[in-house]
This record gives sequence, structure tokens and C-alpha cells, in this order.
Amino acid sequence: MKIVKRLLLMFVLMMVLTGVGLGFAIENGIAEEGEVVVFAAASTTNAIREVGDLFAAKGLGHITTSFASSSTLAKQIASGAPADVYLSANKKWMDFLEEKDVIEKASRFDLLGNRVVLIAPVQSTIQTIDVRKGLDLAALLGSDGRLSMGNPDHVPAGMYGKEAMQTLGLWEQVKGRLAPMKDVRAALVLVERAEAPVGQVYATDAAISKKVRIVGTFPMESHSPIVYPVAAVSGQKTDAAAKFLDFLKTPEARAVFEKYGFEVR
Repeated sequence: MKIVKRLLLMFVLMMVLTGVGLGFAIENGIAEEGEVVVFAAASTTNAIREVGDLFAAKGLGHITTSFASSSTLAKQIASGAPADVYLSANKKWMDFLEEKDVIEKASRFDLLGNRVVLIAPVQSTIQTIDVRKGLDLAALLGSDGRLSMGNPDHVPAGMYGKEAMQTLGLWEQVKGRLAPMKDVRAALVLVERAEAPVGQVYATDAAISKKVRIVGTFPMESHSPIVYPVAAVSGQKTDAAAKFLDFLKTPEARAVFEKYGFEVR
């Protein structure tokens, strides 16, 4: 029975992630007791998986994860997706759910911070650059290259990147030469494959790849603080979600996040 329930949950998640059947009636209790469904920003993939393994190893429960752009996940939760915990890469999309009364407001707290960087394929001839006003960012793209980044219209990494480039007067150079991706990990992959000469991602995304290197870091004052809020989703398995949220604050979880380069708040 446990296997059947898990298969049903994964089927529902697949439907949600592909945009199919969002009106599907999701019954309470699809997941097993002690199992927590976590919808988390794509940039946290490696860290949350490892934290989940620790959570399970301590006998506290099990997590089922869904990773995508914070905007995509927030819209899915608002449409009834079966999430117990939501971890966003910016405050905007958590605020979006709070305004709809879809999260447990009292459970919300700021968990992580990050940095915005420029990356290039590891074999690129681009040298380390000082990201500042006056930089010829377009020149780094060559004659026909594009800047890979999360879609700046809704993906948090892209939103921070656009803000930073606007602050530094670089946006006009590249706004017509973008490769806007569905999430920050997709932006990373495009540069890993050398299909884009330069990309804009989080420092933590660059750190997990051996196929790219950081060529520049945006000044922290060039964009809004990068904050990852987390909260329990209203009407779901509150006790199980609270247990996982508490675990995120432990020294063990903190060590994992720091290992992947996140600032733990």
C-alpha cells in the first residue's frame, strides 16, 4: 500500500510540474504519515536532497521533493499542488502565497542567502573580470552569443541578475541577447554545454559544476538582498511540516547549506 501511495503522489507531482490536471482533486493523506512533500527552488536541489537524507537517517521522517523555479512552484501550490513545505529563492513568491492565505504565516522564516555571479564554460578564454559600471558585457558574448540566465520576468535568479545589471548600467547591452531559461539550473546547463558563452546564476549553482567557472561576481549593493524564505503550506500535514522546518534550523542542516555555499540566516 505504501508503494501505491508513493506512486500516486509522484504521478500527481508529475501532472503538476507538466501543467496537466491542475484541477485534479488531490485527497488529503496521499503521502505516508511522517512523509513531507517539499517544493523548493531549483538552486537548492543538492542541499535539500542531502538535508532530506539526514532527516530520514535520524528517523524523523522522509521527504519527497519537487524542484523548479520559485515562481512555477508558487503558482502550482496556489492551484492546489500537494506541497507541505515551500522554499522560495526570493520573498516575492512567498509573499504571493501569503497574500492568498496559502501558507502558515507563523511558520515562515528566512533560511538562506546567496550571491549572483557570471559564469563561463571551464574551457573559455574569458578571464576573471571586475563586474562594475562601464564593463563591456556584450563583448563577452561575441558576435552571436547569448547570455544564459533564469527568465528575468519571473525566475528569482534572473530577477536579481536583471536588477544588478540595471544598477550597473549593463542591462541595455544584453537585454536583446538573452537565453531566458525556465530556472537557474537550466541556465547553468546551457553554459555547461558551451551553448552560451556566458551565464548568470547563483554562486552556489556554479560551485556544484566542474564544467563552468566563475568569471565575475556582482556587487552585493547592486541588487536586493537574496533571501530564501521557507514556510509550511496551509491545510497540509502541519505536524510533519513543522518537524522538517525545525530540522532546517539544526547545526546538521546548517552545515550542509554552508557546504554548498549558502549563507545561513
